[in-house]
Parts: sequence; C-alpha cells; structure tokens
Amino acid sequence: MKNKGAEGLENRRVALVVDEAEDYISAMSEAATSLKDRALSNRVDGFISSVRAMVQSVKQDPRDLGAARKYLNLYLFGARDATIKFVELYQKSADTQTRTDYEALLADLEKNFDWQRQKMLLDDPADLDVEIDVLRNRLRHKGVETQL
Repeated sequence: MKNKGAEGLENRRVALVVDEAEDYISAMSEAATSLKDRALSNRVDGFISSVRAMVQSVKQDPRDLGAARKYLNLYLFGARDATIKFVELYQKSADTQTRTDYEALLADLEKNFDWQRQKMLLDDPADLDVEIDVLRNRLRHKGVETQL
C-alpha cells in the first residue's frame, strides 16, 4: 500500500512538471511563430524536440524526474523568458547580433538537454550542479532572471 501511495505521488509530480514544461514550450513556440520567420521557428522547434525527448524519458521512467527537474523547470523557464524577450527586441530592431546570441543560447541549451537526457538513459546519477551553474550564469548574462 505504501508503495502504491508513493508511486501515485511520484506520478502526480511527473504530471505537474510535464504540464508546466508544456506551458513553457507553448509560450516559446507562440512567441517564435509570431515573428513569421520560418528559419527561426525551425530553430526553436529543434530545441523543443530536445525538451520533449526529455519529457518522454521522464514519463517512461519517473525516477529520472529528479535529474530532469532542474532542466524542465529552471532552464526551460529561462528559455521561455529569453524567447519572449528576444521576440520583443527583434520585432523592434531586427538586430542580427541579438538573433545570433539568441540562437547560440538555444544551441547551448539544446546540447545540454540532450546531454542530460543521455545521462538519464544511462542511469548515471552524476552531480550536475556545475552544468547548472554554467547555464544559469549564461541565462543571467543574457538578462533572464532565474528562480534560484
């Protein structure tokens, strides 16, 4: 009975994280689509694919939630905010350096999401605090507030 209760609680936690991730993904996609720039939308969709692959891994093995939570909460939250801010700036200025910086941020995040997902698949419980700090600092450098 205790195991069923713990399993139900874990499933609820997974569902909450997945729902929140989907909200962030939707906001990113909508913001990018509003620019009516197919190449940029495709770039955002590439990052979203990496996020969804991680979400799918967590759904299949809820034990991965702890490792994925920082990515699906902190980094995805930051990516959503960066996307919204980028779109606002780019609509006003069409500055190529701003676009280059944003695309570099997406590439970094996508690479790290993919890396973390691979680590989760290997059941490697390595500490990711260093990676998290690096990405958090990158987000701050880009002007994105983080929750932690």
